Amino acid sequence: MEKISLASGHLNLDFIVQNDGKVSLVNFSTENHVNSLLQVNPNEQNSAYNVMQPIEVKVTGINSPAETHGPKYSLSAPSYRLMYVKHTLVTNDAGQLLTLVQQDKPTGLQTKTYYQTYTDLDIVRVWSELENVGSQTLGIEYVSSFSYIGIDQAGALPAADKLNVWLPHNAWQKELNWQQYSLAELGMSNVQGDKRRSSNLIQVANTGNWSTKHFLPEAVLENKETDQVYFWQIEQNGSWCWEIGDQDGQLYLKASGPTEQESGWWHALAPGGKFSTVKVAAGQTIGDYQAALQTLVQYRRRIRRPNKDDEQLPVIFNDYMNSLFGDPTTAKEIPMIEKAAEAGCEYYCIDCGWYDKGYWWDTVGEWQESKERFPNGLKELTNLIKEKGMVPGLWLELEVMGINGERYRQSPQNWFFQRHGQTVFDRSRAQLDFRNPEVRAYCTDVVDRLIRDYGIGYIKMDYNIDVGIGTDYKADSSGQGLLEHNRAYLKWLDRIFARYPDLVIENCSSGGLRMDYAMLSRYSIQSTSDQEDYRHYATIASNAASGVNSEQAAIWSYPMVDATDEAVIFNMTNALLHRIHQSGHLANLSSKHFNLVKKGISAYKEIRPHIKNSLPVWPLGLATYEDQWLAYGEMDEENQVLYLAVWRRESADAQQVLPLEMLRGKPIKVTQVYPDQAEYSSTVHWNEASGLLTVTLPETVCARVYRVEY
Repeated sequence: MEKISLASGHLNLDFIVQNDGKVSLVNFSTENHVNSLLQVNPNEQNSAYNVMQPIEVKVTGINSPAETHGPKYSLSAPSYRLMYVKHTLVTNDAGQLLTLVQQDKPTGLQTKTYYQTYTDLDIVRVWSELENVGSQTLGIEYVSSFSYIGIDQAGALPAADKLNVWLPHNAWQKELNWQQYSLAELGMSNVQGDKRRSSNLIQVANTGNWSTKHFLPEAVLENKETDQVYFWQIEQNGSWCWEIGDQDGQLYLKASGPTEQESGWWHALAPGGKFSTVKVAAGQTIGDYQAALQTLVQYRRRIRRPNKDDEQLPVIFNDYMNSLFGDPTTAKEIPMIEKAAEAGCEYYCIDCGWYDKGYWWDTVGEWQESKERFPNGLKELTNLIKEKGMVPGLWLELEVMGINGERYRQSPQNWFFQRHGQTVFDRSRAQLDFRNPEVRAYCTDVVDRLIRDYGIGYIKMDYNIDVGIGTDYKADSSGQGLLEHNRAYLKWLDRIFARYPDLVIENCSSGGLRMDYAMLSRYSIQSTSDQEDYRHYATIASNAASGVNSEQAAIWSYPMVDATDEAVIFNMTNALLHRIHQSGHLANLSSKHFNLVKKGISAYKEIRPHIKNSLPVWPLGLATYEDQWLAYGEMDEENQVLYLAVWRRESADAQQVLPLEMLRGKPIKVTQVYPDQAEYSSTVHWNEASGLLTVTLPETVCARVYRVEY
């Protein structure tokens, strides 16, 4: 019997290779707890190890021995009979990379599972590669990226009494809506006590190109007894799935990309063929859900494409939200450009509608300027933007074509997603298939032309349709066609950024409906929402760093022309600890309100050098859309400063106590950063012994940003 061990930060991974060749992941935790399945001497043969295989693979036509299998991905066949071949462990810049090779001799299916550790982070990046070294084609119905049984083992209490699950619900205009659930509330109360394996499970899955239309591809499992948390993130820009189920008296976690059962994915793996799973980040750390989310923030910075945008955090003006709403003209844009520059914006993006004289939704695809909207040409505006010291940008929805556009009518059917021989439509658009080299060349030509002709340095890349399970054209299944398209799109993005390394491309999908780290490991900035009410937007702003790092999280600030002073301040506060997406009719604001915007942007330029290295804190917890008080902070430990945003939202109580446990026992200095304290006052009181900061705000709807030095 052989033991393979490695560590990522405080996280320990232990594998056992039994004498018969079975491989088991017996420990994935920040403590070396003894898994309850392992009741015999670990140096002896133990059949319990057989259910702890580190990968699940389900192949069509092979029987599973599980007593109760149902919809669950446990003891899948033939993964339960995989045997050890070899392993390698190498040191690299991040930490260590373990490659574990197994094989199923009857089918010739070989698996390579990779575990990338990080020296100072309690997290690993995991993925697998399948290879058919046999003589018959294998139909792959499911393959996990990460699999571990024993997530309930820390502590003595039953799982139902100690575990909570945090789920990030996501929807159009209601993004980042985290909710906490007990196992009982999710239908998993005490089922783990049944050794026969129940059919119960907690499963969260996505089908289609909108990767986050219902949930973000991440979650947290919190152990209240031991103050430990498991957490995971699936890095996939299409269909994905994870589940928690019970098996042999324990709870397991399995995470994957697309599946046949949930998302119509099936792949024929021919002899000699290979298939790679999507990457999954999984970890366990000490603390609560906030510690888990902070670890994810640090991890995301490791896997992201290096770029200047996430270092410099320039201020972006976009003319859409509560402003032009897709109706740009030269006459409307000129005064906005001038005021955006005066306010201190550094990028100026002309949003949708610039390419059509009227209703543009179902005619997108030509990407040529509208002479009716811009009589002297669009270049007149992009030149003005540059003259004012800003970088020009344009809105694109490059992955689709409107079905009433001339470009769609000229394009062959094989440019688009198809099912059953017919083009797939959604909302009067057709989805371009990035597997097609002609499609990629067309899209590259559009980007090249806009950069060449207008000198743009910013693209708002929107995406407003959902194509369901995918395309079955030249694919084993619709889900496989979608997966191949997803990967082809990412490779196209990689080539665009290699070609234009300083180009900033914003990831937008009706706001935050593709907020995943397959995309955000490439894109430097993410639209978080299309939310039009600044009061609701405070929830999104407060929770943003839970799903996308603050230096990548674009938050709208759109002061209304008829707003009160405090409404303008509240609006501005939403954006000050993330990335400013300034909008609103700046040219029509009163001088007083315009100065509030200008001072907000000035304050942001003081704050932003800290954001890229800070970690998020939530003194009042993750926000809900019903909360009347919200608080969110960016903590820069190196410079010993915490920037803290506090919102009062329709609360009758003018005072709120904020627990700052991490600063308890320390003297601090609190300064109101925005707005000016002399004109818009608030009061704060620090109790050093208890670690409580009491904040008093003057209006029922108002907000403030503070700098806390410690």
